[in-house]
Amino acid sequence: MKANNSEMTVAVLSGGVGSEREVSIESGRCVAQALAGAGFKVVNSDIRPDKLEILEEGDIDVFFPALHGEFGEDGQLQQILEDRRLLFVGSGSAASRLAFDKIAAKRAFADAGVATPRDIFFESHDCTDNLKQKLSDFADRYVIKPIGNGSSVGVSIVNRPDEAVAAAGETFDRFGPCMIEQFISGRELTVGILGGKALPIIEIKPKAGFYDYGAKYLDDQTQFVFDTIGETPLVTEIQTAAVACFKALGCRHFARVDFILGHDMVAYALELNTIPGFTSHSLLPKAAARRGLSMSDLCGKVVELVLMETDDAYDTPVNRSSRDVK
Repeated sequence: MKANNSEMTVAVLSGGVGSEREVSIESGRCVAQALAGAGFKVVNSDIRPDKLEILEEGDIDVFFPALHGEFGEDGQLQQILEDRRLLFVGSGSAASRLAFDKIAAKRAFADAGVATPRDIFFESHDCTDNLKQKLSDFADRYVIKPIGNGSSVGVSIVNRPDEAVAAAGETFDRFGPCMIEQFISGRELTVGILGGKALPIIEIKPKAGFYDYGAKYLDDQTQFVFDTIGETPLVTEIQTAAVACFKALGCRHFARVDFILGHDMVAYALELNTIPGFTSHSLLPKAAARRGLSMSDLCGKVVELVLMETDDAYDTPVNRSSRDVK
């Protein structure tokens, strides 16, 4: 192992090909700046499936994927890194694939004893009449989500079964298989995970009432508030649920779990982000800062976590995909 940060080169991988490309580029820029501030030698690379030259550079010690959505969080890039036996931060390919499939992830959460909203998988325009009948007994408001997108891309909220079916059809035509999920009225919460431990809970209060793409990355009026849950047992319960979700998917190093705290005071897990944003609006850095970790501290800690997982990380890089759910 190299003696100090200044002797190590970290390649930050950003960009990609998905709908979150621009956010990824900004995340990559912020991560690169933070790692440089921590003393690392840093290379920032815009990577795509047809642009992998950075992976052939022999002087890179650790790769730091900062891609969101397609090719970043769906396991494709992680599989390539594993196949090449390159050392990288974040969850492995199996955990990434599982987390990227929102329905599969929710099934794993439920198996781990964590509450989730009810949902129906939509993969065809057939049998819409039967679907409308199911939905009428299912909920009184609905959320339509693509199975594999992030940053609330393609998400819509509707009030009636016929609207839900129509919206699901449109989402299917645009993004592929999607789900119709029970809308749960309540408070939007998110819990960052670092090194397998929960960070402080953040309550999200968007001005428009829906935490969509604009509220996440463009609207400076969205509020991110700490310490809004006064009941200590409930705080512990939510943080424990977040760690349970993290472990259920076989994740490693860091992640972020999103919840709705219903009026029944039950925290319903919505999804887990294996590579959450690292921009100025992003929630994992905000939660880490609440614990006294600067952006440089956070990114440096993430690199430290992957180095701790191998006896000789630099002479014989190994992936840790065996820890992921198969």
